[in-house]
Amino acid sequence: MTTQPDRAQVLIEALPYIQAFHNKTIVVKYGGAAMVDDALKHQFAQDIVLLKYVGVNPVVVHGGGPMISQMLERLGMTPTFVDGIRVTDRETMEVVEMVLGGRVNKDIVNRINRHGGNAVGLTGKDGNLLMAKPISKAASGPDMGFVGQVETVSPDLLYRLDDARYIPVIAPIGVDADGQTYNINADLAASALARALHAEKLVLLTDVAGILDGDGELLSSLRQPEVKRLIDSGVISGGMLPKVQACVEALEGGVAKAHILDGRTPHAMLLELFTDGGIGTEMLPC
Repeated sequence: MTTQPDRAQVLIEALPYIQAFHNKTIVVKYGGAAMVDDALKHQFAQDIVLLKYVGVNPVVVHGGGPMISQMLERLGMTPTFVDGIRVTDRETMEVVEMVLGGRVNKDIVNRINRHGGNAVGLTGKDGNLLMAKPISKAASGPDMGFVGQVETVSPDLLYRLDDARYIPVIAPIGVDADGQTYNINADLAASALARALHAEKLVLLTDVAGILDGDGELLSSLRQPEVKRLIDSGVISGGMLPKVQACVEALEGGVAKAHILDGRTPHAMLLELFTDGGIGTEMLPC
């Protein structure tokens, strides 16, 4: 049972972190089980609202892969993946935009607002926020369709929303100069936004404890050279690669720290940001 002094100590422990992050931007990629489990969705919304109220400027970028696959199956379409990336033909792109920019985005906005926040839902098409181009692929590789990568970020709209005390919630859908829509990996979209916004932190919520070493033990802190060694040795592989790539690109772009957290842990962000012990893996520049 938590005593009154214990509760006071939690608040005192959080104070220097609240001071350090006051008026700083933190970009949060929201995905995995935290988007599926009702209790975790409720807690995530609470965490985002609390961050805003203590003076942090959270920017939420969300995924929604399982919801897209469910809708494709309901429509009689078969989801196809190559190396973990969804092949996105024209019909699939329409479903992606409908699910991410509509159902998923507005559900997150609604939950944040119900907890006292002031959230606004966007896609990368709003204000030309995320200008995109087709993802680079090997000449012999399969046609990935309208899978995109971020070419430029225009953050003016986000600065205006921050000045007005709104919380942006962004679906990772980009557009090119001809108006073509692209499906962008949410981790990489979050990284690009963190760089453009000169964010203090990039936080990726996942379904794993963090980055594990060769023995399966959690690595609580890593610097970029160590990350390269773990990739070269095959310790970091598979679905963790794009997340680590997103973190490395953010650090190279001037973001102070990047974090990979287990979104299945209740209030994971608060534990990482506002406690001495933290959880998950933090990545630092060289």
